[in-house]
Amino acid sequence: MNKKYTSPNVLVILADEHRWDCLGACGNTAIMTPNIDALANDGMVYTNCFATFPVCTPSRYSFLTGLYVHQHLGWTNESTLPAGIKTFPRILKDAGYKTACVGKMHFMPTYANYGFDRMMLAEQAGPGRLDDDYHRYLKVRGLLDRVDLVDQVATFRARATADYFANFGTDVSNLADEHYSTTWIGDRACEEIGSWDETCANLLVAGFIKPHHPFDAPPPWSDMYDPEKLELLPGWTEQICQVDNAYGIGYFDFMRLTETSMKKILAQYYASITQIDHHVGRMIDILKDKGLYDNTLVIYTSDHGDYMGFHHLVLKSNYMYDPVIKVPLVIKFPGSKPRGLNENLVSNIDITATIIDTADCQIPQDRWHLVQPLDDESGRDVVFAEKDNGDYMVRTMNRKLLFSQKKRSQFFDLDQDPLENNDVLDDPRYETDVERMKALLFDWLAFSARSQVHVDEKGPVIEGDNVPPRDDDHRDRMNAWFHAIMDL
Repeated sequence: MNKKYTSPNVLVILADEHRWDCLGACGNTAIMTPNIDALANDGMVYTNCFATFPVCTPSRYSFLTGLYVHQHLGWTNESTLPAGIKTFPRILKDAGYKTACVGKMHFMPTYANYGFDRMMLAEQAGPGRLDDDYHRYLKVRGLLDRVDLVDQVATFRARATADYFANFGTDVSNLADEHYSTTWIGDRACEEIGSWDETCANLLVAGFIKPHHPFDAPPPWSDMYDPEKLELLPGWTEQICQVDNAYGIGYFDFMRLTETSMKKILAQYYASITQIDHHVGRMIDILKDKGLYDNTLVIYTSDHGDYMGFHHLVLKSNYMYDPVIKVPLVIKFPGSKPRGLNENLVSNIDITATIIDTADCQIPQDRWHLVQPLDDESGRDVVFAEKDNGDYMVRTMNRKLLFSQKKRSQFFDLDQDPLENNDVLDDPRYETDVERMKALLFDWLAFSARSQVHVDEKGPVIEGDNVPPRDDDHRDRMNAWFHAIMDL
């Protein structure tokens, strides 16, 4: 008989663009997330977790490596981790874990070898859409995620209808639920967990594309929330302020955003999260049925948030206000670890350290001195985030500096102004606080000059029957398929 493996299994559920307070466990009474809420009851809810970067790939690379973006060099959505950087999947694999990922990873190259034995991918943007398993699945069935393609591919977005822009990318998906990305990813994740046994420890990272825009949930999820009955989230303003407007329009023209259109967006955003929650429940049920739940580290989090009306903004292309850089974090530890609410400041790179530590592996010391495993008392005095345009965030529990090299910098007293409406950068009463926060930022960056983006499309990829070869014409064929269907 095979010996039972005692190291805990690890299940990471990574949503995309999930605003931190859009969970029942975080106090939102309008949204239905019963399965994540139940997970929260069995674990710890961290209400002040911050990403290192408000864009997908850079934040995900920080999560994989435990490094800030200026350390791992993955500054954009089309970047590559330099060879030799340790990731938590690699560390767990070297320790004997079977490692897999399903869904959205947003790597370059698409099937980059960052430590996963198996990868079943559903990508959204860039070349990943031309390589992944999900779009091959759709192609075989003569299907295409048309709404998503219009939103994500510049060629098709240039031909989008006026309704697309008027509705800020909000629509009902053209795909049935059974073929929608969330369901496909949920099915693959459940299949993977169902294959786990007790002869080794297992790691699965399940990455959902949603609730990232476009806001296009399929029926029946698209009908779950009545926009007219929803209240807008904290921070909504009737118009965009001058400093935010000067920052840049971003993906949509926010001057056209109304309360009515914002509620329609919010209804579909909530619907996408509730759909994800359904599949989280399926994964947890399988763990319990197999008797693996108690000895599994389960994490629910996101790579970044979404303004969702904050300051009259949507998506993520503006200042690093809390709704776009703060992420949900629910951790169910194996065994009888403490449960409850943790309000201390944490960074998403601390989740990396937590995974490695809980798996009884050694946290690398090289450049990892800024991470710490999380528990019921963990916390930081300050958290940092950055963008590739020279913007930085320095945040304590009650002060926040948004330092910009090209735009106006801002400073907020979060005790008096939690919704970041009153910039007090030039108020002499805060001069000492501002200088202290700048000093913290410059100390953090002292040995980290702005690095170049690292891109290597020919970097190592995993071996697998589903990994397309580099030297064939599959991308040309997929591109031709997309255009043929879109032109029908």
